[in-house]
Amino acid sequence: MKKNKQAELILKMSSKELTFHLLVTQLLLFILFVIFGIVLFKDFASFFDLFRMDRSVITLGAVSGIVIVLIDVVLMKILPEKYYDDGGINEKIFSNRSIAEIAFLAMVIAICEELLFRGVIQTHFGFFAASVIFALVHIRYWGHWFLIVNIIVLSFWIGIIYQLSNQNLLATIFMHFIIDFLLGWIIRQKHFSKKGKGGMDHEKEPF
Repeated sequence: MKKNKQAELILKMSSKELTFHLLVTQLLLFILFVIFGIVLFKDFASFFDLFRMDRSVITLGAVSGIVIVLIDVVLMKILPEKYYDDGGINEKIFSNRSIAEIAFLAMVIAICEELLFRGVIQTHFGFFAASVIFALVHIRYWGHWFLIVNIIVLSFWIGIIYQLSNQNLLATIFMHFIIDFLLGWIIRQKHFSKKGKGGMDHEKEPF
């Protein structure tokens, strides 16, 4: 029942309205990062030490992101569509977006979520706390057992990558970005293939 109500609510919202809510949520996460970051980090240097352009950004971040997307693509082909049914939220957000818009949204999400969950929570409270809170925050998936398992596994895997990279936020931000961007692009391509490119132009909504 709850899932049906969520789906009905999503259908009534335009992609512009849904994107607005998404950006507001990310802004709130960023504000929490700023507040807790000021309290928990002893100085700016200790925070900026978490950003390093080293080999782990590619070997751990990029490779893990691509592997996760490939696994998802395989599962999408094997499993019934209902297993990935999130009430139409992702399709509503990404289907009519340009590549640049998808990249922008993926970057905003990756930066805001990783700054808070890995940069602040995992750095100061540990791997388990950050992974559990990350999974709980994605509450829209909690009406579907498969999506629950999916987000929990992803949450813990990003946390592991953060640890393996010796707490390099650039590695997890890049990983997170690749996952969201590629999956957003896949949703967009599926929508184009169903309706045809010519029929999409008049449906396009700006941010």
